[in-house]
Amino acid sequence: MADPSSYRPKPGQIPDSPGVYKFRDEHRRVIYVGKAKSLRQRLANYFQPLTSLHPRTATMVTTAASVEWTVVSTEVEALQLEYSWIKEFDPRFNVKYRDDKSYPYLAVTMNEEFPRVQVMRGHKKKGVRYFGPYAHAWAIRETVDLMLRVFPVRTCSAGVFRNAASAGRPCLLGYIGKCSAPCVGRVTPEEHRELADDFCDFMAGRTGTYIRRLEKQMMIAAEDMEYEKAARLRDDIEALRRAMEKSAVVLADATDADLIALAEDELEAAVQIFHVRGGRVRGQRGWVTDKVEAVGTAGLVEHALQQLYGEESGDTVPKEVLVPALPEDAESVSAWLSGRRGSLVSLRVPQRGDKKDLMETVARNAQQALVLHKTKRASDLTTRSRALEEIAEALDLDSAPLRIECFDISHLQGEDVVASMVVFEDGLPRKSEYRRFQIKGRVGDTQIWHGEGQDDVRSMHEVISRRFTRYLAEKEKTGEWVDGEVPAETPEDDGRPRRFAYPPQLVVVDGGQPQVAAARRALDELGIDDVAVCGLAKRLEEVWLPGDDDPVVLPRSSEGLYLLQRVRDTAHDFAIRYQRSKRTKRIRTSPLDAVPGLGETRKQALIKHFGSVKRLKQATIEQICEVPGFGRKTAEAVAVALAQAAPAAPAVNTATGEIMEDDGGTTA
Repeated sequence: MADPSSYRPKPGQIPDSPGVYKFRDEHRRVIYVGKAKSLRQRLANYFQPLTSLHPRTATMVTTAASVEWTVVSTEVEALQLEYSWIKEFDPRFNVKYRDDKSYPYLAVTMNEEFPRVQVMRGHKKKGVRYFGPYAHAWAIRETVDLMLRVFPVRTCSAGVFRNAASAGRPCLLGYIGKCSAPCVGRVTPEEHRELADDFCDFMAGRTGTYIRRLEKQMMIAAEDMEYEKAARLRDDIEALRRAMEKSAVVLADATDADLIALAEDELEAAVQIFHVRGGRVRGQRGWVTDKVEAVGTAGLVEHALQQLYGEESGDTVPKEVLVPALPEDAESVSAWLSGRRGSLVSLRVPQRGDKKDLMETVARNAQQALVLHKTKRASDLTTRSRALEEIAEALDLDSAPLRIECFDISHLQGEDVVASMVVFEDGLPRKSEYRRFQIKGRVGDTQIWHGEGQDDVRSMHEVISRRFTRYLAEKEKTGEWVDGEVPAETPEDDGRPRRFAYPPQLVVVDGGQPQVAAARRALDELGIDDVAVCGLAKRLEEVWLPGDDDPVVLPRSSEGLYLLQRVRDTAHDFAIRYQRSKRTKRIRTSPLDAVPGLGETRKQALIKHFGSVKRLKQATIEQICEVPGFGRKTAEAVAVALAQAAPAAPAVNTATGEIMEDDGGTTA
């Protein structure tokens, strides 16, 4: 625990101007980022007596070992730089909202020749129109099912589309009129894109104009005695109205706005956002976060705005944002939002009327979300703290293990042996620091064993040795190895998380006594004696310590055991995924992989030109040179690689057991 006075800047050093500041810990990792109108006044608040600071602020300043700042011209620049640094450095003491679920969106892939309507989750893609988010995927499908009657846009996958095009027949939706069947040429690409544009306009809230147009067409058809057409238009109008009823009008003035409400207590805060477009609620989402810094409602609103709109631009930022409290510097935040949208954005607190009533509804949703989260959340701060304390007590540690690293070995019958390392900080996974290893049978330039077979113990010794060898190398690079002090500046010391740079308080291995002994032996060989080691055996969930003949048995209801199990299972899953990907990659290898400098694009060009690897093998160097992008030198390298490749196993007819000849015949 550091004394804040040991790194407090000297009087007069801190400028009295807007800027952004960073606190770093003893390993030079950025642990907190903040902004201020006056750096001098804001930073002075952190160096008061610890008894007068908020407990979370006191924890942060005693964890930190240095502070630095960057001066900017305006408060808007400070807001932008603060958001960029929080995203880049991922400081542990900053409020970070995390979605409590991956919300589904209704997406229209306008970047394709024939746009497709589908449900999408995750990161947004360029060229795709998004509507939502929705609470449930089934709500999207119900809406789409109603609208396909009027806007028969393609909804099938690329594979189904290609199969229908090659077969010359559309799928079932094409037969029942819920797809315009562009796969078989019933509509041109231009006509299909016009349908997709109409679909997007309707979903964006421009509903009244379109329905009035359909009503006019229905009346004209009825006057002309085209009763079948009029009935079809009547049913189309009814379908659109049913789709609109699924999102009732909440604001009579057809407003485009986002409403943000908060519910908070001393430890956590929940945020709910209602996306209102055209006066109707088009989407809803919620976040929950630990209040790891001393921040009030205004600060939470500012953080929510940063993380909600930091990656958005254009119409995805609404004209109006309604909040429960204005940020400390509301003008700068409003200017930043206007810059993201490209036009003026109003940021205000609703005072009366429909908007205030709707804000109260959003606030009730936030309160319910916080209550529900409290009852079921595994990462509750109190629960995590109790789990870490139980682990420290059971393993006889000096303090709670705030950073835990867990290692697991995975293989398939001795093939493709790999290892995983997962990291938990303060009882929560820190996925950016997960690492994967290929077991090589060596550490550095030293061969320690031949990496064949399924020896988990030797693999564990190797991976622990490699991980902590890298830690010692990073320690030496920063200067900690020499005199225990961090130099003021180092070439690569920019505060970004560095690989293997931070030591854990506890190493957990997936296994029993042999694996634990191997891990402890690897640490002893490197001279590391301040990192505790334990193992968690799957069979009876026993905790093994180095040198002990009997395991430590934690109660089945123990929060500490639950946390260790979660860490172990996470490492196990991470290792299995890596091992499977390696195996799949090995199975899918091609003779062309041996050609240096030949990327996927040119490999595909070769296969497309010749039709198959077999025909490519039969081609001459001159014929390979005819492929665009291939010179004689590359063509010769391709020919040599194919000539040296082992012959493929003969194809077998699984129905008869006959071996297929290369020319298409068979042999017994």
